[in-house]
Amino acid sequence: MLDWTDKHCRYFYRLMSKHTVLYTEMVTTGAILHGKGDYLSYNDEEHPLVLQLGGSDVKAMTECAKIAEQYGYDEVNINVGCPSDRVQNGRFGACLMAEPSLVADCINEMQNAASIPVTVKSRIGIDDQDSYEFLHTFIEEVAKADCKHFIIHARKAWLTGLSPKQNRDVPPLDYERVYKIKQDFSQLDISINGGIKTFTETKAHLKHVDGVMIGREIYSNPYMLTDADNDIYNTNTVKQTRAEVIDLMVPYINETVKDGGRAWHVLRHMLGLCNGLAGARKFRQHLSECASKEGANGQILLDAFNKVTIN
Repeated sequence: MLDWTDKHCRYFYRLMSKHTVLYTEMVTTGAILHGKGDYLSYNDEEHPLVLQLGGSDVKAMTECAKIAEQYGYDEVNINVGCPSDRVQNGRFGACLMAEPSLVADCINEMQNAASIPVTVKSRIGIDDQDSYEFLHTFIEEVAKADCKHFIIHARKAWLTGLSPKQNRDVPPLDYERVYKIKQDFSQLDISINGGIKTFTETKAHLKHVDGVMIGREIYSNPYMLTDADNDIYNTNTVKQTRAEVIDLMVPYINETVKDGGRAWHVLRHMLGLCNGLAGARKFRQHLSECASKEGANGQILLDAFNKVTIN
């Protein structure tokens, strides 16, 4: 979710679900240790919040784990699933599935240096290394470093021949392989990811695994998060209306602009809020056309919502 799940996006999501665990976009060790910006900033409201970290240098990964703990993150998740060329050139992401001992070394040192959990997100395989035995060996080796939680995207990654976008859709999903990992490693927390679009599907997966990660479907249809606390966490929460969510976001947008940001930095994450309603296209169009203009603020969101018809 590079360039997507930034702090503005996560603040928006947290308004709609109090219990869903939120993950940052992948942040590299280089950005944290040498970048000029504050890549770890977040809003206090975002907890529980996990830093998804990209890297493979044990020393750098360890230093970043300590920094994440100092910042107050609840967990660090090592990305061993991203297939982009940039990631491969940096020797991290999905290519690390071929080096489970290195991943284990990172986890061991990170957990020795910080008290927050260190977890892993991976694919089911890479290129021609896509047998169940390959995945089993990877999980087994990394778990020896006392990694207790694995999030598995139920597609393999083609490191050559497919673009990152194609890697999200072209390799077939194999949920059964993830289920079998849970059966073989019952002592571990195993979460599943990939192609999951509804909470009905989520509950079906939870009969076989411990957790479900949903990424792009939430981004496309964020309002579905208002059902998460009741449907998944079994709370008795009054579901927020879109109007209530918008009323809460307007002051946040205004404060962002006041602090030197742009309204578009927030509103770009809200384009899908009214999907399925009459006027949703006009809502998206108004945000796209007006949110980048000089002086744009939270009023843009209110004006866009006036174009929507709610039955």
